[in-house]
Amino acid sequence: MNPDAARELRTLIDFIRYGASRFNAAGLTFGHSFDNAIDEATQLVLHALHMPHDLSPVYGQSRLTSEEKDDILELFRRRIEDRIPAAYLTGETWFAGLSFKSDARALVPRSPIAELIESGFEPWLGGREVNHALDICTGSGCIAIAMGHYNPNWQVDGVDISDEALTLAEENKERLMADNVRLLKSDLFSAVAGEKYELIVTNPPYVTHDETDALPPEYAHEPELGLRAGDDGLDLALCILRDAPDHLTDDGLLICEVGEAEHALSALLPELPMAWIEFKVGQMGIFVVERADLVAHHARIAELAAARE
Repeated sequence: MNPDAARELRTLIDFIRYGASRFNAAGLTFGHSFDNAIDEATQLVLHALHMPHDLSPVYGQSRLTSEEKDDILELFRRRIEDRIPAAYLTGETWFAGLSFKSDARALVPRSPIAELIESGFEPWLGGREVNHALDICTGSGCIAIAMGHYNPNWQVDGVDISDEALTLAEENKERLMADNVRLLKSDLFSAVAGEKYELIVTNPPYVTHDETDALPPEYAHEPELGLRAGDDGLDLALCILRDAPDHLTDDGLLICEVGEAEHALSALLPELPMAWIEFKVGQMGIFVVERADLVAHHARIAELAAARE
């Protein structure tokens, strides 16, 4: 950061433009809620000014005080020098239209599953009634809490193995008054024995060892437990596929995110009827599968999962 150059900046929009320029010059990676330098600089500027994220553009020419400028430049410095994701600097991120607390206890919420939640999981649910839903590897609680928020008649369980993630999820549950959400410490299905769900949604770790080791510095601030998933990224996903039938109702549905591990999973289970969801921005490595199909191919899935344990 160049303090002399920064002294020439006067308005809110000046600082957004300057921040974006510095972020691009520093070669930052944008993979946590925002995908470009301008949006991320905007987030940091508005946070420093204690202004809402949807502030009207008419305030863009507002002039800033010296103290406000210093606060903004310090956030820019930490983003560039320490490579801390913007959501961790602000302590907040948006998911499915809801504001979640975000810090290093869990991954920054960014799953395309938000789009499914806002659309009521249609057409995949096909109008079937849901009373009880499960979110495996809930992390910050964003998926479970958003499901509960948009479906107040559902009872939603969110499970995670991380005590730290669950404390953050509990804070988000209170933040969004999600009374129909229950959060449990669980190694995948271990804490929900005997429970049956019409819908199971999961965004488990799915990054390969090689990919995890090569991630940009921003990702080092996130818990590795939420990322690393074996040589092909499928260590947890295969166990979920194996055990899900025991926890799904007869016409239950599993929705699972595996990201770039989609190709490895399709190669391992070419006979399993998985519908890969097309999102507004294209395919994102998220599939839907019926309980009946998981049962029909259980032997092969169990064989593959056993090799990971």
